[in-house]
Amino acid sequence: MKREYHKWFSKQLGRDMELLVFGHAGDPVLFFPTRTARFYDYEDWQVIEAMRKKIEAGSLQVYCLDSIDRESFYAKDLHPAQRICRHLDYEKYILYEVLPFVKQLNPHPSVVAAGCSLGAFHAANLAFKYPTLFHKMVGLSGRYDLTTSMDHFDDLFDGYRDENIYFNMPGLFIPNLTDPIILAQLKSVEIIFVVGEKDVFLDNNKAISNALWEKGVWNALHLWDGESHKARYWRHMVQLYL
Repeated sequence: MKREYHKWFSKQLGRDMELLVFGHAGDPVLFFPTRTARFYDYEDWQVIEAMRKKIEAGSLQVYCLDSIDRESFYAKDLHPAQRICRHLDYEKYILYEVLPFVKQLNPHPSVVAAGCSLGAFHAANLAFKYPTLFHKMVGLSGRYDLTTSMDHFDDLFDGYRDENIYFNMPGLFIPNLTDPIILAQLKSVEIIFVVGEKDVFLDNNKAISNALWEKGVWNALHLWDGESHKARYWRHMVQLYL
């Protein structure tokens, strides 16, 4: 299995950023890491190994991205308005640096956005905001509204709300989306949610799935036994849904 390590100074973030690329051809997959995780964790957790056959066959080319969650959503020393702005810097890094890099390596016309846990949020938020850039979104064990408190997962903005937060929470903006052009673009994206029946994010997944169906946007919601919010489950999920 071809494996490449890349690192460059990001102008959007003002810091070095790293990523790993697995594979030589196929659908490019932007694979967002879990909460505050690193670009090498999916490899360490054997999630990449679980996709070896598809990667070696040239069906998938997986880009394991790094996160800056500790500088954005989990930077409790920053005002919530600054946290979401830092997240938007990360979004610009993906749009203006990572995606052009992907296009240089792989001429495939569109990209898959995928992730586990908070990585699923990143994948969904980006794909739903820029649906013309993606043909598929796969969210595993995701949470799609970071303003809600669930069990031991807090509101990451401490009750503060502004337009940047609203327009970056799929659980908030999708139910109110009426633009026919954007809705038509979303309908061209294959949208897959996977969550455990006892996962704390189950209701959140049902809500976003139902909101999309109410807009006429096809999506699949797959429920797994138990909590299923661990790498050993994700290893099976990626084989089925990516």
